[in-house]
Amino acid sequence: PFEEVRSQEEMYLTADARYVRESMRAAAKFGGFLAVVGESGAGKSTLRRDLNEWINKERQPVITIEPYVLGMEDNDIKGKTLKSSHIADAIMAKVAPHVHVKRSAEARFKQVHEALTESHRAGNRHLLVIEEAHGLPIPTLKHLKRFFELEDGFSKLLGIVLIGQTELGQKLDERNPSVREVVQRCELVHLRPLGDELESYLEHRFSIANVPLNKVLDAGAISALRAKLSGNGNYSALYPLAVHNVITAALNEAADLGMSHINADLIMEV
Repeated sequence: PFEEVRSQEEMYLTADARYVRESMRAAAKFGGFLAVVGESGAGKSTLRRDLNEWINKERQPVITIEPYVLGMEDNDIKGKTLKSSHIADAIMAKVAPHVHVKRSAEARFKQVHEALTESHRAGNRHLLVIEEAHGLPIPTLKHLKRFFELEDGFSKLLGIVLIGQTELGQKLDERNPSVREVVQRCELVHLRPLGDELESYLEHRFSIANVPLNKVLDAGAISALRAKLSGNGNYSALYPLAVHNVITAALNEAADLGMSHINADLIMEV
């Protein structure tokens, strides 16, 4: 029950996740600007896959543009930076693949505007999705404002969804004057820990395997899991991936010991 989510039916949606899901879909349909921030293992990539599944299954007229981000860092010393020119190239490759992209920045940007306008008038919507967005350099974040402001009359031509870890939220701090104009246009949403939804989450995951939760974990084990991942109260690691790792380790240990139930002691040991 703790393998990677393979379908929309297997997803467990917290209140935060439901809001992020609807906000992503709204950005795709109407051209919003959204930044989704969460710790590693909070479920960000699952929501991105869910968005693509929704677009495909519902036959939404949305063209998604996902620039290649492997090895992306926020400066050229640590790795490769994603620049606005790379974003423009990615848009053209998806929206107008047969058009030769011009070299100068302004000419290329004009091509992007024209290509998006033509595609929009043909009935398409466009969504730029950047994962690992905490690795975006500040200049690129600032340039996103220009992409977001592309319009055809009153219609936005490009929705934007940034997905990243907590460093993205720090970069998009409204107290940072260098990104203030971006922050004013971008809705920042956080995927918080499971908190009080831990037991419901576990019940859902075990239901995928048609196993009642109380046949595997006793009440003490759930409390121990919460305590183990909640730390000292200032920080909580009670995210799906961390929960999966602890429960999987406990299941394996219980099997080795011949235990039929996982209890609090076993949770604290693994």
